Amino acid sequence: MHLEETGDILVTGCAGFIGFHLTKRLLQQGKRIIGLDNMNGYYDVTLKKSRLRLLEECGELDFHRISLEDSKAVSNLFEENNIKIVINLAAQAGVRYSLLNPQAYIDSNITGFLNILEACRFNKVRHLIFASSSSVYGANTKIPFSVHDNVDHPVSLYAATKKSNELMAHTYSHIFGLAVTGLRFFTVYGPWGRPDMALFLFTKAILEGKPIDVFNNGEMMRDFTYVEDIVEGIYRLIDRTPEPNPGWDAYCPDPGTSSAPYRVYNIGNNQPVRLEDFISTLEEKLRKKAIKNYLPLQAGDVSKTYADVDDLIRDVGFKPQTAISDGIEKFVGWYREYYQN
Repeated sequence: MHLEETGDILVTGCAGFIGFHLTKRLLQQGKRIIGLDNMNGYYDVTLKKSRLRLLEECGELDFHRISLEDSKAVSNLFEENNIKIVINLAAQAGVRYSLLNPQAYIDSNITGFLNILEACRFNKVRHLIFASSSSVYGANTKIPFSVHDNVDHPVSLYAATKKSNELMAHTYSHIFGLAVTGLRFFTVYGPWGRPDMALFLFTKAILEGKPIDVFNNGEMMRDFTYVEDIVEGIYRLIDRTPEPNPGWDAYCPDPGTSSAPYRVYNIGNNQPVRLEDFISTLEEKLRKKAIKNYLPLQAGDVSKTYADVDDLIRDVGFKPQTAISDGIEKFVGWYREYYQN
């Protein structure tokens, strides 16, 4: 790694789940990080503030409370700093919430991402890395999911905004030569996680003796990926500025690469786990049984995710490998300590 040669590093969503863990990793290595987060109330702001306090103890964090859709504030931030690496993790998350509040996804994930692209364009950013999602695979059933497969059939607005981000990023890469890497994350879990995600919801409910909603009657399969594996994948890609693929063929276009400096990678555990087995492991770590409320597959959800990570292994020599048992144990340990439960 030669991060000292990159200029300032901007991490958007630094008070969020993945953003917190990545920023912590970079700060602990002595890097100065510019952090951006709007601290919105989608979930408990107290948790976000706790993450921020920990980050401020780790090193030199220059934090800015800004919403991505505030184009002037974003533009000023870039103009006032020597930002050369941008890791855009800020977004309105959640598949089911996109059915309730679609405008939030357009504001943050579309308008906000456009502002990031414009700022990168006009300030000569060397590398933009942005969070996409396994949700873009939508109605695809060919598994494992590959970045070289077509993904034109999203089944939620959240997924559609993430697919739109990939298209927007490719446009800026093609027209302006902006080096861009998109990362499709697969069901991230771990300490300091989001309260709206399954592991957090299940843990809270089980400890309180309340029922948990088990969708698709427990037959859901997810490529659960431990957050530190996600961070390692991002970290290894920071200095790997994408180059145009000289073999890219416009008659048979490869969705994962381009004639522009643009790449897409999956970061997933490459080992799908049945939701029932995931819950059983959690019960074991909590030493308490769950009360299960079985429900059908919900609108916007897919029944199975499974990441092909061959490109990630080939290009940066890394494959996520934290076992579910180990990852859940670490989450439970954090949860009990943080909530004194």
